[in-house]
Amino acid sequence: MRAGAADAWIAVLEELSAVAGDDLGHARERVQRHAVDIGTGFRIIGEDSERPWPVSPVPLLIEAEEWATIERGIVQRADLFETILKDLYGASKLAERGHFPAALVTGSPFFLRPLVGLEPPGGHHLHFVAVDLGRSPSGEWRVLADHLRAPTGAGYALENRLAVSRTLGGLQARLNVRRHAPFFAAFREGLAAACRRSDPRIGLLTPGRYNPSYPEQAHLARYLGLLLVEGDDLAALEDRLYVRTIGGLKRIDALWRRLDPRLLDPLAFDSHSRIGVPGLIDVWAQGNVVLANAPGAGVLESTAFGAFLPQLATRLTGADLILPNIATWWCGQPREAAHVAAELDSMLLCSAFGARTLGLPGEGNIAGADLTPAQRDAFVDDLARRPQDYVGQEVVRLSTMPVVIGDRMEPRPFTLRVFAARDAHGHWQVLPGGFARIGEHADPRAAVLGEGTWSADVCVHGAEPVAPMSLLPAPDSLHIRRNPGTLPSRVADNFFWLGRYLERGEALLASIRVMLGHSIDADTGAAPDEATIARLVGEIVDAGAAPAPASLRRADLTAFARAAMETQGGWQSVAAINAQAQRIAGGSRDRLSVDMVRLLDAPFPTHRGMLDRAGSLQRRYAAIAGLSAEHMGRTAAWRFHDLGRRVERARAITRAARVFGMSGASTADLSTLLDLADSQISYRQRYLTGIARVPVVDLTVLDPGNPRALAYQVERIREHLAALPVLGDDGMAEPQQIEATELYALVAPAQAALLDPETLLEVENRLFRLSEAVARRYFLQGAEPLRASGLTLA
Repeated sequence: MRAGAADAWIAVLEELSAVAGDDLGHARERVQRHAVDIGTGFRIIGEDSERPWPVSPVPLLIEAEEWATIERGIVQRADLFETILKDLYGASKLAERGHFPAALVTGSPFFLRPLVGLEPPGGHHLHFVAVDLGRSPSGEWRVLADHLRAPTGAGYALENRLAVSRTLGGLQARLNVRRHAPFFAAFREGLAAACRRSDPRIGLLTPGRYNPSYPEQAHLARYLGLLLVEGDDLAALEDRLYVRTIGGLKRIDALWRRLDPRLLDPLAFDSHSRIGVPGLIDVWAQGNVVLANAPGAGVLESTAFGAFLPQLATRLTGADLILPNIATWWCGQPREAAHVAAELDSMLLCSAFGARTLGLPGEGNIAGADLTPAQRDAFVDDLARRPQDYVGQEVVRLSTMPVVIGDRMEPRPFTLRVFAARDAHGHWQVLPGGFARIGEHADPRAAVLGEGTWSADVCVHGAEPVAPMSLLPAPDSLHIRRNPGTLPSRVADNFFWLGRYLERGEALLASIRVMLGHSIDADTGAAPDEATIARLVGEIVDAGAAPAPASLRRADLTAFARAAMETQGGWQSVAAINAQAQRIAGGSRDRLSVDMVRLLDAPFPTHRGMLDRAGSLQRRYAAIAGLSAEHMGRTAAWRFHDLGRRVERARAITRAARVFGMSGASTADLSTLLDLADSQISYRQRYLTGIARVPVVDLTVLDPGNPRALAYQVERIREHLAALPVLGDDGMAEPQQIEATELYALVAPAQAALLDPETLLEVENRLFRLSEAVARRYFLQGAEPLRASGLTLA
């Protein structure tokens, strides 16, 4: 180890010691806690919940001189890929002249024939690439895999850096660690430079919240200031691409896509795609939207192509690959197939084009030595039938890096993913470091490592000081902006219904707690009588929370309360409502704080007593409401969230007043109404002579100063709809605003003594119509949301 490298590792160990003392496990827990605070996570396919992103507190250190070689090799490789892609989708001279077999192209599911002859906007097929590297025990770096379709991991590299720098705070200055911000700034500027407009709107196209790397995508969109969009958010119209927003259609100029290219456009590729954008490729072909990367680039990802890259590099660049591939034999050639068959025990066996084959077990690669006799026979048989489907590679043995296992450091093999992006001048910039994936076991074979168990920050360090840089504007910047930007209709829909579900869950919890006898007026000794309990049960049943109890005995009511809290499978219980809120929030996490996401994702409480469980949930709802009230900026997204709360709260209190507050209501009924409206204390402060119907109704329904009253909700609804954008410029009210005004006119002049069930039923009906009008105007509605009357080219 060179002296500089030894000094760097001493600095790391000193920083770890300062954090962990004698317990390295503390350092591991601390960096993991920082990763959770940042909001880092990932999902395994088939699982509903996210897992925390596993970060090691020990970074991988690479000296600047060594990194310079890696950097040159990545740039050379990216330029080589761009040259080959231009030929494949252009003149196709390379295959014609025999530089590689045409079957490498025609056999790949990622070669998109409809794009042949089309020039990508900006002139480049590739804007962002990733390369997996392995370092041998002798120190040589070699390429394990290339990622060109939708490279993932740059967001995790950024999050690893944030988590580790918060844990080992002095490392940046001590080692002159190169920063990540310049790379991401260059990439953003490169995308903008490829667009036709001077101030382009750029989006990150995600498959949605169930994609394994969705949390990373949300983090990148937030960090880079990109609009996180799904296919349903976009519309192709007259050779332009638009995002459907609450203010009409807004022009999109570039997409950093994370969508499989075959699913991008059902009109051009897979007609079964439900997550693509019909007509997107037509817009791309006209040069009106940049796609990073261009569809079809994945043809070069195939393992089979690696067998021909060394010769192609020599022919096209006049130089050998700076970062060599691992030795690869494509079995579509007789001599290579015979070699793989003869050396089976020393080979890593792979699918040539990434598709599942009959001769290999499972989805991934497998070492020939690990095949069972039956699997070996199956492979040999299919190799004889379809040799072009297989590739043999040498088994790579990896060098190791330290990782904290328990309370000590142990060596584990690792791979390194490196990223490159085009800047505004079309030149490649390489992210200094990337991220390392660390194996769970000490077995050094890359085939065994797979996706790895831990990840690590990668620090490129040197003697030269590193100037600080951030994507945040300079302190003396004169550019001020108070609007967070475009709000897609889907996101507005999500926020509206997030507010409704949270409020609905809170109202249901209140009914359950009152039914169980919680928060009853002790001064009067009132407790819900049987008729009141029956009405509470009826409200819970009508809400679809649970089937009706066998009787009104305490044991049956407790079982009924448990069912209304926990039952799922078609019932609208508290747990089911929570799950709906979690799903909705998961689709908009780029606009929610980490604390709010964490509260929403918290597991359902398991307290023994039902009242304790309900109380715990209600406190969680109160915390979420506090976060939204005090920590969300007063943007359009917040308005939709609060609008959803107000509509749902208005509906709930209107129904409660109709059931428990009309003529003939008992003292227990009125006390229940005060509980459901969370207004017991307010009532006692105003009225010292006991409970009376008219004052209770006035406080819970008509008092505009009571934040739980119907009148207060109606006024807030009217304010929100007056502040939200309209499509017309004629100054006339839109349908949702008219509904809000008519609702206000019905509630504001009402008198408690004259309020009757028919009026309250009319209020409920108007709230339903208002919600429908809001949905029609602002949210995605099948073919409607193009809203040509509101088309803007902003």
